[in-house]
Amino acid sequence: MADSLLSGPKTLGAFLRRQRENTAPERVGITPGRRRRTQGLRREEVAQLSGISATWYTWIEQGRDIVVSAQTLASIADALRLPVAARRYLFALAQQNDPQQDLVPQVDRMAIDAVQQVIVPCYLLDLTWNMLAWNAAAATLFRGWLDRDAAPNMMRFLFLHPLARTLVADWETRAGRVVAELRADATHYQHDATLNRFVEQMAEKSEAFRLFWARQQVVAREGGERVFRHQQGERHFHQQSWQLASNRTLKMILLMPVD
Repeated sequence: MADSLLSGPKTLGAFLRRQRENTAPERVGITPGRRRRTQGLRREEVAQLSGISATWYTWIEQGRDIVVSAQTLASIADALRLPVAARRYLFALAQQNDPQQDLVPQVDRMAIDAVQQVIVPCYLLDLTWNMLAWNAAAATLFRGWLDRDAAPNMMRFLFLHPLARTLVADWETRAGRVVAELRADATHYQHDATLNRFVEQMAEKSEAFRLFWARQQVVAREGGERVFRHQQGERHFHQQSWQLASNRTLKMILLMPVD
C-alpha cells in the first residue's frame, strides 16, 4: 500500500498515534499514576485493551508495510473509543471494511419528522425499503396504496401491488433498477438477518424480482426523471435521493415537479 499525504501505512500510523495521545486514560477505564509522563495512552495500554501484542501495535503506529486485519482495526477502534467519523476514516486508511457496518443503526426520530417539512412528494425508506414516513404530497401521488397499506414497503409495492405497473411509467426499467440498488445497499450489510430474509421473501413471492436479482446488477441510488400515470394525465418529476450521514441505511426521496 503506497504512502501519500492522504493514505498509506505511515498515514494510518500517524492517525492512530494522534488518537492514542488524545485519549485520556480515564476515558477507557485506566487510572493514571502520579508519575505518568505519557500524553494520553501508552502503546502498551492500547495493545492490551485491543487484545494484540505491543510489538504488533507498535509496528502499526510506525507505519510499517504490514497487513492489518479488519478485526484488529475494529479492536483498536473499540479500545480508543473512536467516534463514527474517526472510525470510518481509520478503516478507509487501511482499505478494510468495518465489521460494525453490518450493525443497522436505530432510526432517529428527527429524520422521520423532517419528511413533514417538505412540500413536494417526500418519503423515507429504510434498508429493506419500508416506508418509514411520507408527507401529504406523497400520499396523494400514491393514492390507492399508501392510504390502504398498514405497513407500506416500496419494493413490495413495485413487484406485488397491481397498481404499480399502471402508476409507474416504464415499469420494467424502474423495477430492474431498484433491485440493483438493493444489491448495492446489501454490500454494506451482507450479514444482516433482516435484509437477507427480505431478499429471500421477495424472490419467493415475485418471479420478476427473482429474475432481476439473478442479473447480478449493482447501481448506486441516483436521481433522474420519474413519470407517474394518473387519471388526470402523466406527472413528471425529478427525483433527488439523500442518504443520511448519521445512518446510511436511510434514504430520503424527494420528487421535484417538472414543468
